[in-house]
Amino acid sequence: MDRRTLLKTGSLAALGLGFGGCATRSGVAVAPSTQFVHLPPVKASWDRVIRTTVGLRPHRPSGFVLKAEKFGAKTVIHNYGHGGSGHSLAWGTGSMAADLAIEHGERRVAVLGCGTVGLTAARQLQRRGFDVTIYTEKTPPYTTSNMAWAGFTPTSSLVTAAGRTPAWEAQFRQAAEISYRQLQLLVGPRYGVSWIDEYGMMDSAVPPQRRSTAQRRSADRPIPEPDGLLPSHLETGRNILGPGEHPFPSPYASLGVRMRIEPSIYLDALMRDVILFGGKIVIRKFESPRDLMTLQESLIINCTALGSRELFGDQELTPVKGQLTFLVPQPEVNYIVRGLLRSADGSIHRVGTMPRSDGIALGFMALSGVWSLEPNEDAIKRTVEAHIAFYEIMRGRWPGIQTRRVEASRDIPKLESFFGLES
Repeated sequence: MDRRTLLKTGSLAALGLGFGGCATRSGVAVAPSTQFVHLPPVKASWDRVIRTTVGLRPHRPSGFVLKAEKFGAKTVIHNYGHGGSGHSLAWGTGSMAADLAIEHGERRVAVLGCGTVGLTAARQLQRRGFDVTIYTEKTPPYTTSNMAWAGFTPTSSLVTAAGRTPAWEAQFRQAAEISYRQLQLLVGPRYGVSWIDEYGMMDSAVPPQRRSTAQRRSADRPIPEPDGLLPSHLETGRNILGPGEHPFPSPYASLGVRMRIEPSIYLDALMRDVILFGGKIVIRKFESPRDLMTLQESLIINCTALGSRELFGDQELTPVKGQLTFLVPQPEVNYIVRGLLRSADGSIHRVGTMPRSDGIALGFMALSGVWSLEPNEDAIKRTVEAHIAFYEIMRGRWPGIQTRRVEASRDIPKLESFFGLES
């Protein structure tokens, strides 16, 4: 792709973005306040590219697995298959897995896997008095969880509409409630969890949640996010900004807030917590369920994600390849922006920027059924060039890059949403 092609006058138009929760609940925008916010543009250039990471999301069309199963004298509690929602749901499914473990009366437990699902399950078990040992082939920073965009996005690559059942949806909502509460308690520099403004480019003022599934489906996101899955009180409000109210090359934009998780900080902190509370981490690879029989623990929590396909024969598991390219950190940039851009030749390019302390993440892709962990060089080129073009246009439109801040409206959560839930 030629950046000059993208920058030709009139050659770049913004399309609506199909991601969850990007409109107001009521569909009515709140009047802008008189407060102004400075939005410094990202310094996107090839000489600021520092790395590209690849991860495989463990997608299951019928959603994550949370159940107990007997293997001879061993009891295995499965907790895997979270798609792109591992960081979002792990505290909740970990809590529910720990509750299942209590029913079996054992106090020593083995956890398989040291990503976000395994670490949070270990912490939830420790909170209930279990003696925990994590068995894993890899530890942070070399887990799939470290490669994630990471934020509270609990419907990302999670489940298809055909795979949903009432029983599973009840599990999902309980997991989302617990995780949302727990992540809020971890906000701060120690865990790398924070709230951040998020902008979404839109071609019209029609909220994305009111568009058809075909309209919301993007070229590189083959698994549309399921409608009506996340309870509204677990989403922050969003407002629609019109022409002149935002600096982006699109007629409209949405503005809300997103909970951001920085994996390099978050996972390291969780691993330290596990050890601080008496847990142990053992480096070990398991080839088959027979290997589990050699463990001293009779109670096992399986958090092996895609590894469960080979280890436990779950052929429903499908990899969804993700790739992020990082720029040099820019501390003054503290907002997310996402959208789709169309060049003069009609090709569509994704813009997605997530600022973190370890770099500014650009991406992302979602390629279903791809097992390769090798970076896609063409995707890197398209991603970097699209972001260079985007931020050059942004600078040219509004040299000062100032936009009105619209206070997002939101519903008041029901009290039972936050109280009476064990986490």
